[in-house]
Amino acid sequence: MCGRFAITLPHDAMAQLFAAVPANALPDVPNYNVCPTNLVHAVHHADGQRRLVAMRWGFLPHWYKSENGGPLLINARAETLAEKPAFKAACRERRCLIPATGFYEWTKDAEDNRLPWYIFPTDAEILAFAGVWQDWEQGGVAHRTCAIVTTAANDTMSAIHHRQPVTLRSEDWPLWLGEAGHGAARLMQAAPDAAMDFYRVDPKVNSNRASGPDLIDPLDR
Repeated sequence: MCGRFAITLPHDAMAQLFAAVPANALPDVPNYNVCPTNLVHAVHHADGQRRLVAMRWGFLPHWYKSENGGPLLINARAETLAEKPAFKAACRERRCLIPATGFYEWTKDAEDNRLPWYIFPTDAEILAFAGVWQDWEQGGVAHRTCAIVTTAANDTMSAIHHRQPVTLRSEDWPLWLGEAGHGAARLMQAAPDAAMDFYRVDPKVNSNRASGPDLIDPLDR
């Protein structure tokens, strides 16, 4: 899964990298501790062009009567994406890319303490998570919401977690965004083992209130 991540690239650099038109209001960067329900950066295709916009991380199906009207859907499993009522329309019609500099996962020691790890790309400037999105409105409250697609972990990642986000190479972005026809389902697989690496970081990131660049410093530095 993916429950927390970092994004440090400036807005203009993100817009240039994804060849996207940036919205006027985007989440602040850098952010070393992006948490569920936060606004995140997302790239989607609309009106003939890519757009870099803000979306709420936590997918809200149209039948939710409130923001807390059901489970918090921050991740969507690739294996069942096309079947789950919450996601099946979005996986056909509303796919997006969610940029991240890296993300966090946790293991536990013998005393059941949560040990955080920072996972980062080894062969790219940034991670582009595969995502799906949904507009939601109830009682005058409206959100554009998203979830990160996950899949079974590759051999590298399985050392710390059995799931990982689907990350897409730049050459696959057009297909995922619906710009290059059909066949996006084939992209929903784990990245090659060598595409990412990880190291331990300080447990202070266990708090969703923690902030600052030292959150991604290696623990033994």
